[in-house]
Amino acid sequence: MMNNIVVEVKDVWFAYNGDPVLSGVNLEIRRGEFLAIIGPNGGGKTTLLKLILGLLKPDRGSIRVLGREPRYASRRVGYAPQDAHLNREFPISVLDVVLLGRLTGEFPKLRFSREDHAAAREALERVGMWEHRRRRIGRLSGGQRQRVLIARALAGKPEILFLDEPTAGVDTRYQTELYDFFRELNESVTIVVVSHDINVLSSHVKSVACVNRRLFFHDESEVTPEMVEQAYHCPVELIAHGMPHRVLKVHEDD
Repeated sequence: MMNNIVVEVKDVWFAYNGDPVLSGVNLEIRRGEFLAIIGPNGGGKTTLLKLILGLLKPDRGSIRVLGREPRYASRRVGYAPQDAHLNREFPISVLDVVLLGRLTGEFPKLRFSREDHAAAREALERVGMWEHRRRRIGRLSGGQRQRVLIARALAGKPEILFLDEPTAGVDTRYQTELYDFFRELNESVTIVVVSHDINVLSSHVKSVACVNRRLFFHDESEVTPEMVEQAYHCPVELIAHGMPHRVLKVHEDD
């Protein structure tokens, strides 16, 4: 049903300074989806995410988020960027970072309400970081900082959560724990994640979009060597870690 579609991307084209990044991209994301966006560096993954978030505008085509233009849906979505984009020297506490996720209105707040603090606490507890609320963000480990960024996104009570490389620079054990958390969170929130963690993704997500200027959508979770070769345009060997695999259809490039 149409009302189950929370993101609709139609024939979107985008270029930086005349250099094409995305060409004729189409995508529908349904409520309750857990979608992984994979592809090579420079293939357009993060650009697509920014277009859906309304941080960029397409050169051609249209995008609707929750039935509206992206900028008008911003209060109903959450976004956790890469930890690498965080200023670790800025003297701000974990709690204050998460409270920033409550600034979803048109005008800035003069002070945070009890409801804001309750939402921030709930978000920090969900990611296991409440006990660190008074620590400076720059003194946390990479994995801890990423959890705080996710808590900030969750504090606004989003219907859709967008995550850009949420496990970049952290160890494999943490990657698995974090994706287990995302799978639990997906019971109430639609999730879209841009990631290179191909092996971890395949046992957690529900569908995969391969982006390399164009987009190929697979309505299954398993990431196979064939689909990765289509996305990266080169042979890729996957290590299965003993997990069962399903075979996806080969892309049909019309």
